[in-house]
Amino acid sequence: MNILIVSAVFPPEPVVSSKLSEDLALELSKEHMVTVICPKPTRPYGFVFTNNEKVIGSYQRIVLDSYTCPKSTIFGRIKESYSFGKACYKYIKNKETKIDCIYMNTWPIFGQYFVKKAAIKSKTPYVIHIQDVYPESLANKVPFFGRFISLIFRPFDARILRKANQVIAISEKMKNYLHQTRSVPFSKISVVLNWQNEAHFLDLDINNSDEANVFTFMYLGNVGPIAGCDLLISSFSDSNLDKSRLVIAGSGSMRESLKLQVKDLRINNVEFWDVPDGKVPKIQAKADVMLLPIKKGAASSSIPSKLPAYMFSAKPIIAAVDSDSDTANAIREAGCGWVIDPGKPELLAKLIKEVQKLPKSQLITMGLKGREYALKHFSKKNNLSKLVGVIEKILKQ
Repeated sequence: MNILIVSAVFPPEPVVSSKLSEDLALELSKEHMVTVICPKPTRPYGFVFTNNEKVIGSYQRIVLDSYTCPKSTIFGRIKESYSFGKACYKYIKNKETKIDCIYMNTWPIFGQYFVKKAAIKSKTPYVIHIQDVYPESLANKVPFFGRFISLIFRPFDARILRKANQVIAISEKMKNYLHQTRSVPFSKISVVLNWQNEAHFLDLDINNSDEANVFTFMYLGNVGPIAGCDLLISSFSDSNLDKSRLVIAGSGSMRESLKLQVKDLRINNVEFWDVPDGKVPKIQAKADVMLLPIKKGAASSSIPSKLPAYMFSAKPIIAAVDSDSDTANAIREAGCGWVIDPGKPELLAKLIKEVQKLPKSQLITMGLKGREYALKHFSKKNNLSKLVGVIEKILKQ
């Protein structure tokens, strides 16, 4: 069977969605002919790519010529989605050999629309993987125009999802939300949690701090506007802790402005680290506590990809997230951290002080509870097989 994977990000981009698509391509190519189409690598913003990076696998990878916008600007991202979608439509339309199934994990909403259009025209079944719900996520970024954006684009998104042979949601809450707001039948929605490769974490020493006398609070992930790292810096400054540091590891559009914030506050114990591809486990091993701030409403129906990585690193987690989110529920169920409301720096500063005083044995126990939970819910072994199963079922129809 011939399977086409449409992926908005793909290795060498060191982001979770790219790894998911690569894992899927490698697994499906054991039994099928697999082609991956993607744009040129640009994510995350600020990450340096060289021309000699190669992706090796038993599948074909084709980089399409389309506009890219790594920096988070609304109109730039809309143009990027439209351009990549049109490039995908042209590729599928001109494909001479029959495609038996299309899997897409691509930019909303135009990127998804043009793939849907090409699939319908060629009578090809398609699976759509939803990482975040649009236009709601976009509306949260521009509250003034949010209602207008939702009125225009939500019906558009609903038609894309209802035409799909199967929709992949990344949480039960997202599944319920898509059913209620898009009228997608429950039978068409499969829940597959985003995974991390547990093997990359399990062999590392969880007590790997290179400065034993310094208590390390760490954020690792995309340093963008949704992350809320500005809150971390102000809260850490207010906590005024001795023998501690805040590490912000990763690339993103907010990194330089955060450095200016640190300079303005005259803080000496905030460090910015680069994260080379494949080094997440080793870097997180240097932390005592991981930090997970998300702007209010920004991840109400999705689980950020950094949560499984934090848990697999066996580190306790301080999360400033919506209390009814899947992220908050996972941390509470695992017993691996603390959940507070987002946007309250004084509350976060108080918690940071309290956590630093806890016995190291207690922190280790909480971290190991998180790892145990991640092995049950966020492992590559369990979730990749679920995703492959969805596609295999469609191929047999």
